[in-house]
Amino acid sequence: MPSRTLLTSTSLVHAALRSHVEGGREWPLLVWAPGPGVRMVSSAVLGGGIGAREWVLNAQVPPGYDRRDPVAHLRDLASDAGLTGPGVGLMTAASVTDRRHAEDGGVQAVVTAGIGVRGWAAVPGSGGVAAQRPGTINIVVSLPVALTDAALVNAVATATEAKTQALVELGADASGTPTDAVCVAAPAPAGTEAEPFAGPRSLWGARLARAVHRATREACEGLLAAERSGTPVA
Repeated sequence: MPSRTLLTSTSLVHAALRSHVEGGREWPLLVWAPGPGVRMVSSAVLGGGIGAREWVLNAQVPPGYDRRDPVAHLRDLASDAGLTGPGVGLMTAASVTDRRHAEDGGVQAVVTAGIGVRGWAAVPGSGGVAAQRPGTINIVVSLPVALTDAALVNAVATATEAKTQALVELGADASGTPTDAVCVAAPAPAGTEAEPFAGPRSLWGARLARAVHRATREACEGLLAAERSGTPVA
């Protein structure tokens, strides 16, 4: 079992690349473990919501992944990686090895992307309730300053706007994919000290937006180029 100490890093861009076995073959697993003293907000199936979290893992799984126990599966992967305590678990059928990272003014972003199934958020139809499936564009962001609960939620909105901006600029004709996921991490507030804003025109929100925008563009640009040349895209 890997040592938790070896996985621990305050720097998101130094997340460790590990592997796990699913369907009889090895798949990559990206692990970032900043340790205690961090709060995260996430839409992830494991560790979603707002609260103290000590690690994030982004697990690549086979295309067509259909397990009905993604939460239990992610918990097992975290345990196998030597992670303990509360954390956030993401999944994707896109390449985790081909992750892209960007930094702006102390804000770090890591994006893994697959855009084979994409579209606009507001479309006709009633939608439906379906089992959780692996996210396709997974965004993980780390800020060096504490944020209030409201600012954490605002940061998710800003990251999503930046992602969509990158897709539109690349000509993807989409706001995202149906299973995108996001996680934003920030230090736990010391007393009452916390940034109240993370919108795109605030100091830290602007930095977050630029980092996510750049990482998303870099993650998706080659995929779109391959698609336009007739190469199948994940």
